[in-house]
Amino acid sequence: MRRTIGTLLGALVVTVGAAAPAAAQPPPAPARPAIAWGPCTDPSLVTAGAECGFLTVPLDHADPGGQTIRLAVSRVRHTVPQDRYQGAVLVNPGGPGGPGLGLSRLGGAVPKDAGSAYDWIGFDPRGVGASEPALSCDPGYGGYARPDYRPENGAEAAWHPRTKAYAQACGARGGALLKHLRTEDTAQDMDLLRQALGADRISYYGFSYGTLLGQVYATRFPQRVHRMVLDGVVDPRNWWYRANLNQDVAFERNIGVFFDWVAKNDATYHLGTSGDAVEQRFYALYEQFRKAPAGGKIGSAEWTDIFLRAGYNVGEYGSVAEAFVAGARGDAAALKAAFDRAGSPTDDNNYAVYLATQCTDAPFPQDWATWKRDHTAIDRTAPFETWGNAWYNAPCLNWPVPPGPAPVVSGALRTGPLLISETFDGATPYEGALQARRTFPGSALIEGLGGHTHSASLSGVACVDDTVADYLLTGALPKRVGGDRSDVQCPAVPPPDPGAPTGAG
Repeated sequence: MRRTIGTLLGALVVTVGAAAPAAAQPPPAPARPAIAWGPCTDPSLVTAGAECGFLTVPLDHADPGGQTIRLAVSRVRHTVPQDRYQGAVLVNPGGPGGPGLGLSRLGGAVPKDAGSAYDWIGFDPRGVGASEPALSCDPGYGGYARPDYRPENGAEAAWHPRTKAYAQACGARGGALLKHLRTEDTAQDMDLLRQALGADRISYYGFSYGTLLGQVYATRFPQRVHRMVLDGVVDPRNWWYRANLNQDVAFERNIGVFFDWVAKNDATYHLGTSGDAVEQRFYALYEQFRKAPAGGKIGSAEWTDIFLRAGYNVGEYGSVAEAFVAGARGDAAALKAAFDRAGSPTDDNNYAVYLATQCTDAPFPQDWATWKRDHTAIDRTAPFETWGNAWYNAPCLNWPVPPGPAPVVSGALRTGPLLISETFDGATPYEGALQARRTFPGSALIEGLGGHTHSASLSGVACVDDTVADYLLTGALPKRVGGDRSDVQCPAVPPPDPGAPTGAG
């Protein structure tokens, strides 16, 4: 997932006023950042005809003349005649902490050739991927055979020292960067990127956390937004502690739907003929791997993490079901491959930036008693992910940088954004899309009716993808209807054919 690009230097262009007597000479116009574009080294970007570079930005936007960092940026240029050119569109994949350098290729996935009217801009946010410096705290933290998540199995004694040590490692290795990884910092980076592109306005396509970044940008710089698509919409009322608790409830529902799908396809998987039977098999194997990790690597924590993919995306059903079968037959190598699909367990860059953003965007409760009370209550009805999610975020209890006040999101944008959400999105529950629709009175919401996939646009559902294309081509949004509901209802992303190969390894 990491991108490497050649060393390219940013530059500053300074404009000054006309000559005048020294005492009356106006100050120079603000310097505009620039990008020295050159070849990319990532093969997929080379194939796409992209160009790559670095944008130099202030580490601290309150001190624009101080220390700087560099953002890795890529661009795939428009191919339409200039009179049909729509400008630049920035893309963010979510996270926070997700690398976006490769997303300049996204335009090719938009139907009706709508993407060819734009310059598509991918970028690794500050601290991420090929941007410099990139944050890493403890490369071994996300490895194999980690402690069980559940309190009755000794989780508190095992995880508290781990999460505290991880937070301390971030404090030791993060340097000055650690204080400047809030969502607002990245939103300001985006506006400097707009300036470097020479654009009066930019468009934006954000997925998952990228929808919150887009809402913050639209609040701070509404006059700079041309068009904006937000898919898998984060609710800005829930910075971030409550959002994670809401996920636990949604993932419990979604994993139940997956177990039902496995049971429906018992002729393929032979794991149970009812959702309840499949669930019982899951937890029986959970206990088996808790006591004796498969191959010494895949314990109950890793087993749970493999299945979380099915809670995110129905497109993962086949590969997760195959991992389920591998677990039932004791195939440790296949389980390790399934766990590794999410990324290298020894590369914690994305996780480090995820925490650095969430822990400082807004306050988390700073007493474990509150965490324990809240998670215990939710765990009674949602045991699948509740404690895993708790320990994932627990370094925020000891984070070495104090949080700021939560960024404000308001509906200053006149037109847009185009909002997209499936009804039963687990990672960003549907209520977040409804809240964004309330916040932005010029917006419109597409609902993937009855769907369980997170950030599902450009997945081949024509009703959704063609609406995105029409909006990008013309700026026309679907007609807004009355009431607190979606404006367009589309089919959901369908689950896969269980007989189709997944390449899950």
